Amino acid sequence: MLVGVVELAEVWVLFHNVVELGGLEFTQILLVFGLADLCFSLADLSFGHCDRLPTYLRNGALDVFYLRPQPLLLQLITSDVSLRRLARAAVGATALVAALVLNDIDWSAAHVLLLVLALVSGYATFAGMFVWAGGAQFFLIEGAETTNAFVYGGRYAASQPASVWNRPLWAVFGFFFPMAFTGFLPALTLLGLDGPGWLPGWLGWCAPLAAAWTWLLALLSWRFGVRHYQGGGG
Repeated sequence: MLVGVVELAEVWVLFHNVVELGGLEFTQILLVFGLADLCFSLADLSFGHCDRLPTYLRNGALDVFYLRPQPLLLQLITSDVSLRRLARAAVGATALVAALVLNDIDWSAAHVLLLVLALVSGYATFAGMFVWAGGAQFFLIEGAETTNAFVYGGRYAASQPASVWNRPLWAVFGFFFPMAFTGFLPALTLLGLDGPGWLPGWLGWCAPLAAAWTWLLALLSWRFGVRHYQGGGG
């Protein structure tokens, strides 16, 4: 919870010094933060244990998973569920509820559907990022920080207005790892705002496509990683 509060406080401190950033005011960026942080926290709760894969690879513990008649990925994500991570999700949920109340959103059936799609797709996108990073560890082993730059760095990018990104960040976190689709673009669509040239607001409806693309990357990474693995050698 403290981690989530500190990250939320960082947003508040930033907007304590400026009126708006990237065309968004504090209450609007609070909606971006709430969507992205809640989705990431829930994905971290259920798929975050993929971070332990490098340890399992080094000590040979992953070989034990092969002895059980269950899919390897399923065993990995269920081997340790840390309920304390729900506290962090509570911060994102609180920020999201506050943003929905404070912002003037013209609620309709379409907007309710968009909010549900944004939450489900955002969760799926971040979950796919954890699986992608896990598959990459079969090749990197000691390179967890490399994938963390995109998984946790992507979460940080997702909670910020993508309109302030430069073009390389648009390419990486806008499309290849579609972090902008987890918070920024759905928020723009809910608020009825126009986005930057490369990321128009209507793309918020494409969040399910972004989630599907992320899972395509994730499953390819996982498949190649598992096929590459030859055992711990113990």
